[in-house]
Amino acid sequence: MGTRKCGGCLSGLLIPLALWSIIVNILLYFPNGQTSYVSSSKITNYVWYFEGICFSGILMLIVATVLLLLEKENNYKCCQSENCSKRYMTLLSIIFSALGIAFSGYCLVISTLALVQGPYCRTQHGWEYAFEGTAGRFLTESSVWMQCLEPPHVVEWNIILFSILIALSGLQVIVCLLKVAMQLSKILCGTYSVIIQPGVI
Repeated sequence: MGTRKCGGCLSGLLIPLALWSIIVNILLYFPNGQTSYVSSSKITNYVWYFEGICFSGILMLIVATVLLLLEKENNYKCCQSENCSKRYMTLLSIIFSALGIAFSGYCLVISTLALVQGPYCRTQHGWEYAFEGTAGRFLTESSVWMQCLEPPHVVEWNIILFSILIALSGLQVIVCLLKVAMQLSKILCGTYSVIIQPGVI
């Protein structure tokens, strides 16, 4: 029972993480809170990968919902044997947790690439990725951020929001990994008996 409650808490944790991912990703479309740049496509190209809205957001909400349903006591009985049903639900939980790892991992990778690339901004030479060739070194050199003249404070905006997305998706990966480990332990440690009792089909 304790394992089930712990699993339910982990699955429930994915919901606020997914909602925050959606909010943070939406904010990336409006540098410094201004709406004019998205309409003219003057924002970083990585926001169009919808990593926080779709993958770490909506798809993760679906995964969390399914995992919560699988944790319920009154699960659909897929077999006549109770052990068979429990093993089937455990297998489904592993599959959806693995999908959660893939979705949040995608968001983690894309957000990291966007953070290293830097923002799309107007410099003295026009609109460009001013720090694309720095391999992320600009992140620790705040003195060069002033190269971006427009949108105002776009470097700080991107660094903060993409860092939050990395943290949120990283937590999702950890939660889903824990879910997989817990479900595998049920099978490998014999929580669900593999031996079919006589007369049980």
